[in-house]
This record gives sequence, structure tokens and C-alpha cells, in this order.
Amino acid sequence: MPFSKLSTSLARLGAVSAAVLAPVVAFAQETAPAAAEAVAAAPVPDKGDTAFMFISTLLVFFMLMPGIGLFYGGLVRAKNMLSVLMQCTVIGASMMLVWVIYGYSFAFGGSTSAYWGGTAKMFLSGVTADSTAATFSEGVVIPEYIFMLFQMTFAALTPALIVGAFAERIKFSAAVLFCILWVTFVYFPIAHMVWDANGLLFGMGALDFAGGTVVHINAGVAGLIGAIMVGKRTGFGKDMMAPHSMTLTLVGAAMLWLGWFGFNAGSNLEASGGAMLATVNTFLATAAAIISWSLVETFVRGKASLLGAASGMIAGLVAITPAAGIAGPMGAIVMGLLVSPLCFFFVSFVKNKFGYDDTADVFGVHGVGGFFGALATGIFASASLGGIGYAEGVTMGGQFMTQLTAVIITILWCGIGSVILYKITDLIVGLRVAVEAEREGLDLASHGEAAYHG
Repeated sequence: MPFSKLSTSLARLGAVSAAVLAPVVAFAQETAPAAAEAVAAAPVPDKGDTAFMFISTLLVFFMLMPGIGLFYGGLVRAKNMLSVLMQCTVIGASMMLVWVIYGYSFAFGGSTSAYWGGTAKMFLSGVTADSTAATFSEGVVIPEYIFMLFQMTFAALTPALIVGAFAERIKFSAAVLFCILWVTFVYFPIAHMVWDANGLLFGMGALDFAGGTVVHINAGVAGLIGAIMVGKRTGFGKDMMAPHSMTLTLVGAAMLWLGWFGFNAGSNLEASGGAMLATVNTFLATAAAIISWSLVETFVRGKASLLGAASGMIAGLVAITPAAGIAGPMGAIVMGLLVSPLCFFFVSFVKNKFGYDDTADVFGVHGVGGFFGALATGIFASASLGGIGYAEGVTMGGQFMTQLTAVIITILWCGIGSVILYKITDLIVGLRVAVEAEREGLDLASHGEAAYHG
């Protein structure tokens, strides 16, 4: 074949091939970016946010071990020091196991129910090193493991808070059994209602940044009911029952304050300006509450006490918890200044008036401080007061009523549930130790060891 004809044939073949392959090339050009976009759309955890949440989780754990144990332990008599530490330790450990078996699923299992998360994530089904949890901020993603662990520390700490209300007279087995039942039927549903996107209170628009309802109102109400149902300590009102070590109490309180930065800032779920606002407010509200309690005590009793300063510290932390990332710094100071007189009034007068024996003032500080904090959040969220503002169309009055509704629902759910669960616990193992064991001290009677010798 002559070269000219060969060239012409090859040219025609090339033209035909180009025409045939043109749709394929075009399709490949269209699908390549689409495939790339699909890969890019896969959520990738942010390493900085993951590290931040890891530290926050450890800080909340520090609140439980040894923070709350030392705080409560110093407030009881020396013969009951180890019993409080043991209760906090075993309750915390039990809650960790319960959480991964079914608690995480019951709270955040993906159910569309307004009251519980379902069973889809029982035994951590589907939770792997590759699964992720989206935060409230669009585009911010962290590993699901760290979200699960962060929430686990909340679930472990909250029932341990209840222990202070009936310390020095409850059976060890009763304390552990009640807490397991309580988190199952009270804490997990409330956590779902408040923090899950499908939850009842979340859907209502209730504001609870870090656990005013879930943790403090819940624990305070359960503690009050426990103090009443377990009964007063033998010799209450007659025997000397002063705290045996205010030094340990302040050490424990300081540990709680430190851990609370993980509690509040970590609830932002990412290392951003919102977390820093929560940190600022945790400093300021607490400092204001310490000063406020000390001033009130000086005015009423003529002297400011270390017990009062420690109580003010916890009251300020409790009050700011639901508003930590919502109120402005000046609002946080006002909340701290107001919460201490309120808690002081309940601890000093209301408790004495009604005669219930709340050993560590769980209700007077966590319950009352939680009520105040939840309601005040609805006020100090206002942008005019330095807060982040309300949802579109929501007024201060409307938000306050939503907060009040959330508080009432939490009180009723926890109150009714706790009464039933205390009754069940009493039927199974009995709530209270024998009088002889109580007089001897629970350290020796329940655990066969003593905190101090000589």
C-alpha cells in the first residue's frame, strides 16, 4: 500500500476511534471528580479536637478518682472515711462497665424515641476505631470512642455524687445496687432527653451545656430522697458529727475545680472559642461564689469558714455548668454571686427546718445550685447580657419557661424513679446497716480496715 494511502487510512481510523471513545473519555472526566468528592466527603477526625477531648475525659475522671472521694471523705467522721472512698471507687467502676454494655446505647444509640436511645449500640456494637461522632459544630468530627468515653465519665461521676447524701449509714451493697438501677432508669433516659438530637428536652430547645439537669439536679433530687428514705444517722442532732478533715475536703474540692474544666470546656466537643468561653466562665463563676459564700457567712455568723469557702466553690461550679458555653463572663460572675446565698440559706435554715440528714449537703448544693443554674441559663443566654443569644424567634421569657419545664420534668422523672428504686433496693438487700455497725464505723464494719491508726 502506498504511504499516502496508509496515512489516509490511519487518519480515518483515528477519527473513528476518537468519535467512539469520546463518550467514554467524557464519562471518565465527569466521574473522576465525583469519586474524589465522595472520598473527600468521608468524615476525618480532627487530631487537635481529639487530643482536646482526650484531656477533657481524663480531667472528668480525675473528678471521680480521687476528687469526689476526698471531698466527701473529709466531710464524714474518721471512722467512715474509707467507706466513702470505697463507694465512690466501686460505683464508678460499675458504671463504666454498665455504660459500655448498654448505657451508651440507651443514651446515644440512634433511636428516634424522645426518651431513650434504643439498643442498636449495646456492647458497643458498631463503635470502632474508625467510627466517628459529629459535634454540634458543622464539619467538626472526633472518633466515636472518645465521645463514648467522655460521656462515660459523666455517667460514672453522677451517681457517685449521690453517695454524700446518705454517707455513714448505708449498706455498701445497697449503694452499688441502687446506683446501677438509678443510672439505668433515670440517668440514661435524662441524658438522652437533654443531649441527643431526638431527645424530648433537646427538641423543646432546653439549654444545658454541660449537665445542670442531667448531672446536678438529677443527683441532688436522688440524694434528698435517699437521705429521707435511708433515715438520719444514729445520734443525729445529739452526737458530734463535724467533718473529720477539712484539709482533705479542700483538697478534694480543688481537684473537682480542676476536673470541672474538662467537664465544662469538654462539653463543647471541640477546641474552639466556645470551649475557651466555658473555661473563662468556670473560673469566674466559681471565684465569685467563693467570695459570696464567705461574705454571707461573715455577715450571718461573724466568721468565714473553710467549709463555707469549699461549699461556695462547688456551688459556683454547679451553677455555671448548664451555662458554661452560653452565658457571657459578666453573667457568669453574677450567677456565682447569687448562687451562694441561695445554697447557704437551704443548707443553714431549710435543712434544719425540715430535719432531714443530708450528710454532705448534696441537695443543698447540687440540687438547689442546679435549679438556679438551669433557670439562670435562660436569662444570661441573652445577647443583651453578654450571652450567645437565643434561637430565632425565642424571647428571654420563652426560654426561661422552657428551662423551667425542663427542670420540672427532670425533678419528676428523677423523684418518682428514685423512690421506686430505693424501695426495690431495700427489698433486695436492705438499705441500712445495723446500729452496731454504724456506731463502730463503716470502715471496719463493712470493709474490715481503717483509714487511720493510733
